[in-house]
Amino acid sequence: MAEVHRLDPMSRVPGNTTVYGAWERFVRGEDDIRGVRPEVAISWHRCRDQYRVDPGLTKAPIAVAEVDHTLEHDVVFAELGFRAASVAHEVSSGGGVVTVADATGRILAEWGDPATREIAAEANLSTWFCWSEQATGTNGMGTALESHAPVVVRGAEHWCQAFHDWTCAGVAVRDVVTREPIAVLNISCWRSEPPTSAGAWLSNAATRTQRTLVQRAKDGSAELIAAFQHARSRSGVPLAALDPAGRVVIADDTAGVLLGVPSSTPATDPAVRWNPRLPEVIKAARYAVKQASRDPDWIGTTQVHTHLSDEPSSVSIRPVFLSGHLVGNLFAFGVAEGEQLPRVEGGANHRGRTDRIVATRENRMVLLRLSEVAFAESEGNDVWLSTDQGRLRAASGSLDKLEAEQGDAGFLRVHRRYVVNVGRVREVERRCKGELLLVMDTGADAMVPVSRRNAPAVRRALDI
Repeated sequence: MAEVHRLDPMSRVPGNTTVYGAWERFVRGEDDIRGVRPEVAISWHRCRDQYRVDPGLTKAPIAVAEVDHTLEHDVVFAELGFRAASVAHEVSSGGGVVTVADATGRILAEWGDPATREIAAEANLSTWFCWSEQATGTNGMGTALESHAPVVVRGAEHWCQAFHDWTCAGVAVRDVVTREPIAVLNISCWRSEPPTSAGAWLSNAATRTQRTLVQRAKDGSAELIAAFQHARSRSGVPLAALDPAGRVVIADDTAGVLLGVPSSTPATDPAVRWNPRLPEVIKAARYAVKQASRDPDWIGTTQVHTHLSDEPSSVSIRPVFLSGHLVGNLFAFGVAEGEQLPRVEGGANHRGRTDRIVATRENRMVLLRLSEVAFAESEGNDVWLSTDQGRLRAASGSLDKLEAEQGDAGFLRVHRRYVVNVGRVREVERRCKGELLLVMDTGADAMVPVSRRNAPAVRRALDI
């Protein structure tokens, strides 16, 4: 085996030199990413500037022992294990290994070619070790957990040089309600490509496994709606049912107005539920999920600002369970019953938030300080940033993600197509029927419209 390792690494063979050169420059601190795929470049940014992973790492670290997860996660692990074992022979015959890891990147099981597994063991590509991006940098498992699509990481695209001889293809299974990762399925090959059928097999395995979660979510919706109808028949206060992610499943007429969502018609499908775009409500819902998971009898109360109201409203939060599984919360407005929620303004729930926003310009990745960004605009499938360096395409294609990551840093959703840096608002123009326009300090007198439902939040943020 020692003789094998004296061969030139895969990253330096013809066809890989462009990526390897970009990797060398990037780990030195340069931002020239010519020839690097966007999803890989963004992962490198996380590894270097956010997670600070040592590119000279030669082995994955030992996985932490204490990780909390639900019964649903165990079901997913078991099903993915079955699917991985069913193709183990095919993967093995191609010289590959297939792994199942949990949401933290801990490898739970491994199958495949014995010779490749022996090589993999030298890098701790085996059970008991952690392959999250935060632990080992850009790789098939870790990068799939950060992405919402299947990923392939080849050769020098790996953040750590010791893994440049590998090609990995991974796909994550996500909770259909919260969109948080549950597990990841991955195929790794040493100095070769995965089988041509690998991509289709990975996607199919994830889709089939996710069907169980979809049905579970629909059953949870039915239970949540039934609890809503029962509570509504016994009380006349405004009432809404929110899922664990803080999205509205059903609301009565008054609660619908307060939350800025349609009323009465239930949204049983997790993919089409309504986002109230009220950070205080969403944070309260997520806090309630954590508390109720520890104590099923927990009831909480807090005050939240709602749409079309400049004054905060009291709200009582009551969890709803199905077979011991938390499916959401009932929000009763104008009621103050239960344990007082702590102030949730600190943003502790935003995993992975940084003080930079990543954009791209031609062949380079641009790392922007938050103060350099005036506003973000959604245009088709892209998000464009108006910055002190001009108009740049954001690395993230989602305004929701930008709002979630930087909401506590002064970035506010003012319209379905716009998120603004409140500190960069220079003037507010009032028009007929109460319409507001924000004049930004970009030097070009750019104007951003404010939707009616977001106007109260804008007035509070600007103290007008």
